[in-house]
Amino acid sequence: MYLRPLIATLVALLGMGALVAAVPPTPTGWSLVWSDDFNGPAGSPPSSANWIVDTGHSYPGGPANWGTGEIQNYTADPANLSLDGSGNLRITPLGSGQNWTSARIETRRADFKPADGRILRIEGRIQMPNVTGDAALGYWPAFWALGSPYRGNYWNWPGIGEFDIMENVNGINAVWAVLHCGVNPGGPCNETTGLGASRACPGSTCQSAFHTYRFEWDRSVSPNQLRWYVDGQQFHSVSQAQFDATTWANMTGHAGYFLLLNVAMGGAFPNALAGQTPTAATVSGRPMVVDYVAVWQSGGGTQPTDPPTNPPGGVDARSTIQAERYQAQSGTMVETTTDTGGGQNVGAIANGDWLRFDGVAFGATPARQFNARVASGAAGGVSGLVQVRLGSPTAPPIGDFAIANTGGWQSWRTVPANIAPTTGTHTVYLTFSSGQPADFVNVNWFTFAS
Repeated sequence: MYLRPLIATLVALLGMGALVAAVPPTPTGWSLVWSDDFNGPAGSPPSSANWIVDTGHSYPGGPANWGTGEIQNYTADPANLSLDGSGNLRITPLGSGQNWTSARIETRRADFKPADGRILRIEGRIQMPNVTGDAALGYWPAFWALGSPYRGNYWNWPGIGEFDIMENVNGINAVWAVLHCGVNPGGPCNETTGLGASRACPGSTCQSAFHTYRFEWDRSVSPNQLRWYVDGQQFHSVSQAQFDATTWANMTGHAGYFLLLNVAMGGAFPNALAGQTPTAATVSGRPMVVDYVAVWQSGGGTQPTDPPTNPPGGVDARSTIQAERYQAQSGTMVETTTDTGGGQNVGAIANGDWLRFDGVAFGATPARQFNARVASGAAGGVSGLVQVRLGSPTAPPIGDFAIANTGGWQSWRTVPANIAPTTGTHTVYLTFSSGQPADFVNVNWFTFAS
């Protein structure tokens, strides 16, 4: 007799969005680089540790109307930008006629890039603004990425590269995937249009339901490939072979990309399909809803000079553990090292960053020392701690050492530290603490000793 009320309650909860999906489990063979599942109290802003909120009609000194002709004023007002309390971010345009407000955010990190021989996967689960027909004219939601050299310059587009993972205009049941590169107008990416493709969302329309939008940058094949997906179905790809060496280097040879989420109103794209937008028929207040954004990197791409990837059973604590072979991390990047033996190191490490290593086996004989291969090009007065923790990035450190400038970011030295006697098998975290926000250390490898 209680089954029907229980079902009704579950249906009501689902309808209200109270039962939500978090960032999905990391796929087998991949490691999580960065994510945000937008958990938090209703009305609160997205994490300031993860996101920068853009405001106004342009970057300072950048092209007017964000370079696209869009008309809205971006704000940090919770009415335009806030968490909904159910694990989602809402970006909500408000206004009428030619007077609109909305929101645009971008990741603080601008180093999303696959290591050589690996694949970077950028993914978001998003419901486009639920509005169609004349009422949707001018709506322009997007999930995209810009090359890091754009920050502080704002006039080097499209050469630095742009990956549009999800774009939509005017409430059409379609997702557009676009690559921008080269020169404007024309060039190898046919600017200002770009190299794009579109398709309808599988099953439910893009506007009526959540769909998963994914972009992959594949450096495990030669020539490299760029691929776009909706709900796991590929619908667009671009090959490195389509470009001259300079164009490809300009959009892939820099530090990486930052990610953006926004809902613009009006501008070149919606106007190209429907004439001047928004119109008197355009309705206000239909949000783009974002469940999560995540970035993964494949575990592929062997480095002959490095030990093999940690096996499923873990790794010997007394072996040389390569820093880039983490199972998860926060805030860092992987780069080629010039240290003896070659391979890669983990860089861009600053206060609050961490690396996680699963199944580190210390055995029955206590380990009492930690040794790490580190380098630093930090400015004068900038230093920090390299800490070892077990089980959690917030557990008390079992040992640490301080590091400051060593003569350069590739000027390596091995630094020892005492640790509390440790036996057994543990999840090991390297955490990094500094009194300044600046990067202060690179790590190549570490090991433990009795």
